[in-house]
Amino acid sequence: MQLAALLGDVLPRVAAVSLAIAVGLTLANLAVAFGAVEYVARFAKPLTGPANLPDEVGTAILATTASPTAGYGMLKEYRDAGVLDDRATLIAVTINTFFGFVQHIFTFYAPVLIPILGLEVGLTYVGARAGVSLAITLVGVLAGALFLTERNVAPATDADVDLPGDGDQTRGEAVRDALAKTRGKLFSIVPRLAIVYTAVVYLTTAYDVTEYTSAAAPLTELIGLPSASVPAIATFAVDTTTGAIFIAPQVPGTFTAREAVATMLVGGVVSFAVSTFKRSIPFQYGIWGARFGSKVIAVNVAAKVVFIAVAIAVLLA
Repeated sequence: MQLAALLGDVLPRVAAVSLAIAVGLTLANLAVAFGAVEYVARFAKPLTGPANLPDEVGTAILATTASPTAGYGMLKEYRDAGVLDDRATLIAVTINTFFGFVQHIFTFYAPVLIPILGLEVGLTYVGARAGVSLAITLVGVLAGALFLTERNVAPATDADVDLPGDGDQTRGEAVRDALAKTRGKLFSIVPRLAIVYTAVVYLTTAYDVTEYTSAAAPLTELIGLPSASVPAIATFAVDTTTGAIFIAPQVPGTFTAREAVATMLVGGVVSFAVSTFKRSIPFQYGIWGARFGSKVIAVNVAAKVVFIAVAIAVLLA
């Protein structure tokens, strides 16, 4: 493929996607800075009653929407103070799932992933992930209703944690902070976007990728995906943004929109093994310790795998 033709194909898309990401990131960072996520989190408190959890857990979920570290930290303090026993804490963590996902809509999915994937694929993927997270949260509410009693919880004690967003930033400082975050994110995303997109366009134009993935065809055919999904799954499993950049130019064509979303969901399942060691174990062990942290990781991973499998089945039905 001629260099001029390659650049002519790549540069306009990279420029358009970069602009969309810049605008999206700025709006998302401003929304977070001015407390938009807190309005979403208000829907969390009515879930605690049906789940037989104290009202204070709703506050922890609010904190999770703005900062997972703060939300988990509050739940740890409630557990340490005897407000929640281990069973109640695991159920509270499960209910947290959707509200932790909401933060990523503002900070990653809407400003970064949807511009890369395009509206149809991007919204379908984010909708699928939102559905998975909401299903896990509702399972947590049902589990609380069925398995929690007053023996699992106690009246709230003084386990005070400051909520994110309660600082003394002025409006101007919040805007400057949001723009600084946008600039830093762009510096990390755009060069990678340009490099990976150039490589993908060249490889998919110059070579038939299905030729090199035929060995995996039985597996992909089993779940109804084209064999070309194997390199896409591998890329997506290592890094979500890179995987999205890899798959975007192949829709439509190699993949339909639904096949692309299903491929990314499979990549997400594969990536759990990587992310568990890179992020989940250090984070959860740091919050809870090894014994209880392992239980939290097991519940999180099992729930996500089950419901992502359901989502894939629905997409490919």
